[in-house]
Amino acid sequence: MLTFLRSSDIIVMSAGILPIYTVMNRKGKVMKKVTIRTMLGMMIAASMLAGCGSQPAPANDPAPAPSADTSAAVAGGKTLKVAIVSSPSGVDDGSFNQENYNGILSFIDANPGSTVTPVQESTGDPAAAVQAVANIVADYDAIVCDGFQFAGITDIATDNPDKKFILVDTYMNDADGNEVSRDNVYAMQFKEQESGFLAGMAAALTTQTKKVAVVNGIAFPSNVNYQYGFMSGVNYANKHYDTGAEIVELPSYAGTDVTGANVGGNYVGSFADPANGKVIGDALIKEGCDVIFVAAGSSGNGVFTAVKESAAKDYVIGCDTDQYNDGANGGENVVLTSALKVMGKNDKEVLQSIVDDSFKGGNYLLGADTDSTGYVSESGRCQLSADAIEKIDRAYQLIKEGKIVPAANFNDLKPDNFTGMDVE
Repeated sequence: MLTFLRSSDIIVMSAGILPIYTVMNRKGKVMKKVTIRTMLGMMIAASMLAGCGSQPAPANDPAPAPSADTSAAVAGGKTLKVAIVSSPSGVDDGSFNQENYNGILSFIDANPGSTVTPVQESTGDPAAAVQAVANIVADYDAIVCDGFQFAGITDIATDNPDKKFILVDTYMNDADGNEVSRDNVYAMQFKEQESGFLAGMAAALTTQTKKVAVVNGIAFPSNVNYQYGFMSGVNYANKHYDTGAEIVELPSYAGTDVTGANVGGNYVGSFADPANGKVIGDALIKEGCDVIFVAAGSSGNGVFTAVKESAAKDYVIGCDTDQYNDGANGGENVVLTSALKVMGKNDKEVLQSIVDDSFKGGNYLLGADTDSTGYVSESGRCQLSADAIEKIDRAYQLIKEGKIVPAANFNDLKPDNFTGMDVE
């Protein structure tokens, strides 16, 4: 059952002449071409998202052979100077940026002498994000760029073939909006809808009030993927386990995606606005929601606060990384589980491939088949029942096998009619 409370409130911003962005579905079909000026129409000016096993390869490409031994490079003294350029919420946001930063720190632990410098681009403007990379490209061996706003670094990468770039949550575009790749750029996107699906099942299998919700930052494709995946998971649990959960959407916080379509949901309009996040969290709790999935960067911290202050026994579901520690609330914890997007481990392995001289650039779409999506089920790090974990694990295996394909922003599927809806 789905409670729709819609709105189209948008704060519009524009910034100069920017490249065209081509919206494509996962099958490669062009859905719509829009300028980044159009995409900025759904942003707050100071807000931007930057929303696994061995290094996987692009679709239809053989996987690069893993390095047999990384100790020789370390012993030989080969090191990297790494920079991470983050969204306005910074590398200590407890979510997206911090997950990537921790992956780099793990690489440095394994490669003594390597260094990392965080660079926080504070405006969230795509042109400013690209300029931030241009300003530092001469000073580093590798630059990790966190977020959708870095799609325009194509010329920088082309002009600096001796530098390595890691893009997280975006591929590069040329000036005409066409997706491009370069040999010195490892660009990764994720099937966030898979992790969102597991979060939706967790919410539906746990709720006592029969009302659940998802709070997002900005309706970029990665965030809409989380939203649609969550809705798909709730609907799946309702169908197969008679959970009867409603998905609550607040009218004044409906999102508009990069094509201008109203996607509903509960969007803060920023990834760095915990105050407004708390307003939305309080409103959802007032509506009766007792499980809220939070995919909103540091804006989500406000939802955490709202749940901690609630008089009822309410939960949040963390996002991108294990957020259980953030849920501490006196002697209790408000985190039910966390939906995982395994970025840090991929960052580490790509950086290691640079040291090992096995780096392979390309555009990579990562999902459950490479353990790049998932959820937290470990004892002491989640509060799911054993029965819920068993049901979610069963669905996760079906996702790995391709038998369940949750709805996403551009895969032509809907949350109430996705591939595998009837599969158990």
